[in-house]
Amino acid sequence: MKPQYPEDLMRKAKDIKLVICDVDGVLSNGQVIIGNQGEELKTFNIKDGLGLKSLMQHQINVAIITGRRSEIVEKRCRELSITHCYQGQSNKIAAYEELCQSLSLAPSQVCHIGDDLPDLPLMQRSGLGVTVADGHWFVKQHADWTTQNNGGFGAVREVSDLILESKGLLYEYHQEFCE
Repeated sequence: MKPQYPEDLMRKAKDIKLVICDVDGVLSNGQVIIGNQGEELKTFNIKDGLGLKSLMQHQINVAIITGRRSEIVEKRCRELSITHCYQGQSNKIAAYEELCQSLSLAPSQVCHIGDDLPDLPLMQRSGLGVTVADGHWFVKQHADWTTQNNGGFGAVREVSDLILESKGLLYEYHQEFCE
């Protein structure tokens, strides 16, 4: 069943031209698995990937800003054609401001999806601050919206669908798969 969104949430979502995602706890489930050879493993949700691609198909920019650095994240960004990838960002605010400036966007046109305290400054600067169902309780208190799904389990797809729905594009996008 298609979700019903509050009017104020739809108003904020309609203005979005850039979606910024954290990685660990948002695009992945937050676990970092380190193998015997020191290799780092993460899991990503295919539905989230399709949601991000759908945003880009509709001229909504997608970016990653994450505190950690990982080859896996670079590979995932290449797979999804995400060109704005800021890794190893101890100061996420600087990356956020650089990104907004380079894309000539106001913070009101940005949606930030985070799950923990380092994401809160970006969520609060953005027109739409979203956290995932298993986000930290304090972050949930300050978010505009909390997804139904946990990070790494389709939460980003929920946000993608919300934004497309607010712009009247979701039904049209889904219909493309019926042809």
